Formats: sequence, C-alpha cells, structure tokens
Amino acid sequence: MRIKKLKIYSSRIQEQADFYTEVLGLKIINQTDTFVSFEIGRSILEIHFKATTTPYHFAINIPCNKDREALEWLRPKVEILKDGKNEIQDFNSWNAKAIYFYDKDKNIVELIARKNLNNASNKDFGIDQFVEISEIGLGTTDIEKEFRFLNNHTGIEIFDGGFDRFCAIGDENGLFICINKKVKDWFPTNDKVFSSEFLIQFIERGKQYQVDYNNNALKF
Repeated sequence: MRIKKLKIYSSRIQEQADFYTEVLGLKIINQTDTFVSFEIGRSILEIHFKATTTPYHFAINIPCNKDREALEWLRPKVEILKDGKNEIQDFNSWNAKAIYFYDKDKNIVELIARKNLNNASNKDFGIDQFVEISEIGLGTTDIEKEFRFLNNHTGIEIFDGGFDRFCAIGDENGLFICINKKVKDWFPTNDKVFSSEFLIQFIERGKQYQVDYNNNALKF
C-alpha cells in the first residue's frame, strides 16, 4: 500500500504551517486561511482547519540506514519522545527503528527506518530523506470491523497484530495502525487514542482508493 495523500485536521493551521516549514523544513504545496499542504517524499500531507480536533499518530518512512542520523538531525529541532531513556525505539519483530516527536497539535509523528525496504541512502540526512507517509493511526473499538471493511474492498491484508488491542493493516510502505482505544494507548507516550477523523488516498495492487474515516466509521 502506498499512501499518496493524508488529510488531517487542526484548529491551529498557522502554527502547524510554521512548524512543518520553519522547524522541519517541508515544502508548502498550497496554503489558504483554512488549509495547508506539504510534500513528504512521494506523499502529500494536508492539514485542514476544524474548530475542534483530537490528536493523531502518523509515521514517515526514512532510508533504512538513517535512524541515527535522523535522531541527530531532529534533536536541535524538537523534543524527542522517549521510552524510558531510549530515543531510538527498536522494533525487532518489524526489523525497524523509529524516532518520535510532537508537532504543534501534539500529534505523535514518527520517523521509521524499515530495514526490510532496503532503501539505504548515501546522502546526508535532511528533509529530502523523507520517503513517504507510511502509517496513519486509526482509533476504534472494533478492529475487526475496520479490517473486514478494508480487506473486502481492497484485498489489503494484516501485516501484524490481531483484533483485540492492535492491528497493523497493509505493508511496510503503508499501514493503517488500528488501536482498540478502550484497552491500549499510543506508544511511547501513553497518550490517549482518539477516533480522529482523516481522509486518505492510497494505491493497493495498482488501484487507487480514497477512504474517509469519520464518526467512527470508514467510508469509500
């Protein structure tokens, strides 16, 4: 699954625009008083105004050999979210390493180096090393319902997990991270999981789809 565009919501559009451009250095594609969009590798992140919002979690793939350089690049810019003393989180079962930080809405943003993608880079780490948006968090009380919907319409499969607490649906290029918000919080901060509304455009098996998540339901 390749995520082409992710649309999320914010009540602080200008602060978010300043953060992603001035702090991280992303390029603005388009901006009005009510939305801003950024280029993230081969993906687009759109942030639209909404008066009341809840936080998100999303992840960005980086080259598989750049986790340590990414940490050094991020340290002067943001506070690194740790698990204990660990700044880089080692996900052995996924053969991946990840670094977490907040944006201005306290969205948990993750940079993840997935070794299995074999996308090593010999360039110094910078914003041009952001490969693509690779995860969107989906807070729910019925993980199986969300999986059946996605699987029935697109053929997308489970990457890891099950229906009780946590289920990653998709592949290493793009994942829906489904969390049962009644029993699990976000790693590594233990922040509460919300059913935050989003719209996503992605390609699965050569076909393009657009899915809207609102009112605790996925819709095409």
